[in-house]
Amino acid sequence: MFTGLIEETGKVVYLKRSSTSAELVVKSSLTGLKNGDSVAVNGVCQTIKWLREDTFACDVLPETLRVTNLGGLGPGVEVNLERALMLSDRLGGHLVNGHIDGTGIIRTIIRDPLSIEIGVSPEITRFLVSKGSVAIDGISLTLGPDVTKDSFKVYIIPHTMENTCLRNVRPGSNVNIEVDILAKYVDKLTNR
Repeated sequence: MFTGLIEETGKVVYLKRSSTSAELVVKSSLTGLKNGDSVAVNGVCQTIKWLREDTFACDVLPETLRVTNLGGLGPGVEVNLERALMLSDRLGGHLVNGHIDGTGIIRTIIRDPLSIEIGVSPEITRFLVSKGSVAIDGISLTLGPDVTKDSFKVYIIPHTMENTCLRNVRPGSNVNIEVDILAKYVDKLTNR
């Protein structure tokens, strides 16, 4: 589990596909990692299979490649990174599982105030509410009032824009979306 507060951005060294999965290798300066640890890469929970001084590798399964934007990563692409939450940590964002619900497409970026509109499927927007939480490429963000059946808007503070991969997005960019797990539980309980 994660908080959605990005600790650093890393760079993809390579994504090597095989017939059953892919190996993702990322250059990172995160400390305290070990083999078997969970780390969120663009919000996707991954398990470290090997670790070197400033590099780690993960196996990416076919379903993850299908549902997320990880399959489109190439050498030099910047990714958001966060180590798994420990019970002693502060929860400054919201509970993020690292289980991506789908991807969205950046529609518009407005500079003043800084906001991003993202197009998504109705299967995602049904779980979104104004002032609720959503994770975009692993970043915990608060939804604006503009949630429609196929899009939503988030407002971004300068710190988030400067210190995450959001600084690289453009209209047409593909981003990972994870809705608030609490919304999914409420939906499941009320729609039995």
